[in-house]
Amino acid sequence: MEAKLTQIFALSQKDKAPALISLIPEILSQSGPSLVQDLHTLVDAAVNQDSIGLVAGRQLLSEVVKVLGEGAISDAQLRRRVVEDTLAIVQPKLVSYEEQVNSLRFQLADLLEQEEEWSDAARVLMGISLDSGQRSIPDSEKLRVYVRIVRLLLEDEDSVQAETYYNRAALLAHSASDRETVLQFKLCQARISDYSRKFLEAASRYHELSYVGEIDEEERRHMLLAAVTCAVLAPAGPNRSRVLASLYRDERTADLPTYNILSKMFLDHILRPAEVKEFEKSLKPHQLAKIAISSNDRLASAGNDADGDIDPTASTRTGPSTVLDRAVMEHNLLASSNIYNNITFQGLGALLDLTPGAAETMARKMIEQGRLRGSIDQVDRLIWFESNREEDDAQGKAGGLGDVEEAEDTGAPYTKRWDTQIRLTAAHVESIVQHLTGKGLVTLAVEAN
Repeated sequence: MEAKLTQIFALSQKDKAPALISLIPEILSQSGPSLVQDLHTLVDAAVNQDSIGLVAGRQLLSEVVKVLGEGAISDAQLRRRVVEDTLAIVQPKLVSYEEQVNSLRFQLADLLEQEEEWSDAARVLMGISLDSGQRSIPDSEKLRVYVRIVRLLLEDEDSVQAETYYNRAALLAHSASDRETVLQFKLCQARISDYSRKFLEAASRYHELSYVGEIDEEERRHMLLAAVTCAVLAPAGPNRSRVLASLYRDERTADLPTYNILSKMFLDHILRPAEVKEFEKSLKPHQLAKIAISSNDRLASAGNDADGDIDPTASTRTGPSTVLDRAVMEHNLLASSNIYNNITFQGLGALLDLTPGAAETMARKMIEQGRLRGSIDQVDRLIWFESNREEDDAQGKAGGLGDVEEAEDTGAPYTKRWDTQIRLTAAHVESIVQHLTGKGLVTLAVEAN
């Protein structure tokens, strides 16, 4: 190879590029270390020998990039080694060979992604020069690269760095020119919200994507499952109730393994420890992250407990330890407000497996945030719950009954009003059947004696 290159150096400038390119097929016909070594020598001479010239060097390197991209080397490991070696030679001359370097980086990222080396592939793409002054790169192309980097980083759960590139992609989202990029960006939005613990937002985005026909059916089922998981982990309150209602009405959720906990949360049933443990097995590591109790809450809980009687059998927990723990406790607190008119701090603590002071602190925060209707009597150490008529009506509609004409409210409990809605709905159905029968549109079957 050295002798052939010496002969090429002696040629005129216009003949050097064709002569160098003619060596490529001969080199690629070899295998193993000899192929890598000879190609290294050829590329190094074209890039670093002043006698070759920039124009001839670019022509040779473009041809090398082209044949590598077309799969001239079938062995993936050998091809990766060649691409990495070529990239190492050319990278110091990035200013002169920017387009060729970017193409090599895309190829290397593809190879790394095939081997599921997600973070390494993302770092290779991060090295691509997208804001160069030498050539103009369309915003749509930049968006595709940023979205791909985010997707790769999230595969290794590097959500912090992924969010940085997601923010860059968000600035270019308007330039998306194809449906695939738009869908990938929306999926990144949902996953970033999931990792950032914005579970309500993530659940809505996952649920929206689960309806997209262009996405594979198995992927859509996976997104629906993710939507249910995020809805369960979201902070209890009216906003979560609306998301739960939307998912509960979706017929597809009945086939999911998390349907049991979804239905119990939507129907405001108390969740039992065994059910929570079963659901916990399906969570990802970031959804099981530990949460810290603020010093103010810890002091408030300790101060409140100091005033009450000490029960040796009572729980000593001063707050939830994980995201799931907090979501379940807040849900059970909200569910208990539909069962009781009032409850003592000690009784609520026993229900939530918290100290009485910690239970009161949780209720106070939910009341302050508008997620629980009630008041706290610290003298009698009671929490009084207020019935939310608007929320009851909304839940009735979410259950599928729609707008039902109600009788005058006599202060009956929630269950009695629900029974009234059922009776009125049944009466309306009977009225419709009688009307259709009178018109001769429906014939009632008569049982034979």
